Amino acid sequence: MDATFTYQKIVAYKLKMACSNPFTYCFLLFLSLIGSSIAASPSDDLLAWVQQDNRRFLNAVIRVTNLNRTIKFYTENFGMQVLRQSDIPHEKYSYAVLGFGPEDSHFVLQLRQNYGGEKLKLGTAFAHFGIATQDAYKMVEEIRARGGVITREAGPIEGGTTVFAFVQDPDGYMFELIQRPPTPEPLCQLMLHVSDLDSAIQFYEKALGMKLLQKYDSPEEQFAIAMVGYGSNLTQITTVELRYNYNVTEYTQGNGYVQVAINTDDVYRSAAAVKLVSQELGGNITRGPDPISKTTSFLDPDGFETVLVDNRRKKE
Repeated sequence: MDATFTYQKIVAYKLKMACSNPFTYCFLLFLSLIGSSIAASPSDDLLAWVQQDNRRFLNAVIRVTNLNRTIKFYTENFGMQVLRQSDIPHEKYSYAVLGFGPEDSHFVLQLRQNYGGEKLKLGTAFAHFGIATQDAYKMVEEIRARGGVITREAGPIEGGTTVFAFVQDPDGYMFELIQRPPTPEPLCQLMLHVSDLDSAIQFYEKALGMKLLQKYDSPEEQFAIAMVGYGSNLTQITTVELRYNYNVTEYTQGNGYVQVAINTDDVYRSAAAVKLVSQELGGNITRGPDPISKTTSFLDPDGFETVLVDNRRKKE
């Protein structure tokens, strides 16, 4: 039996027993039914659906200045594989998809190089990608031996236990090497700088159905971070690391990092949820649901683009 209907019957019975005046009874019953309808509003149902939707990270897109050079760097130093590569003459760019496993089960990177060359401005908004490795010390030494740039040596922070290092690719993108146990998702993280951490967390929870997995505040170092994603084990999934630097409210987007793509069972309902949450927290839809591509895209409150891809696109 419908829970709302049952609730309404109970309220009506209690009011009838409490009110001898029929006009008072009808008025109070009317108010109670309005209240129960508001409690079960369509917006509540939509946001609840987002939490149950079938989602995972598909890919992130970045621009590079020399596709072959970047492919060589990622395959030799990180152990990625080239999953596919193509040239798109009518749109004047070439691309390659690299990852640690098939696209239908792994988070991957899509590298794009525009024809005619392009000067990259990475900006300050996008921070870095994270790669999980069982031995960060060894990986750092191997990258150094090939001429790679190490910007932070492997090791934990003072008082910490997690071993990590930072490496810079030929275009200046930063990669954090994180020492972890074996994982199905070695491409495990992307970090974004945000201007309001709590609002960003709420947006990713409500609009994208992610869960807050970890939150850390460091007044001494003047920053706070939050890890959000799909799943519960940080060492086994891909996450978005949201970082707030104290007293910094504005970042430059640049033209290097482009977007992240996430799948969904219903691109129309997903777009409606994003629109609803954006009215409260900021952000906006940049491309409504497309019946042909079965995608929609939006900007979060800090201007980062996300593309939602309908799962049915793969099946047709």
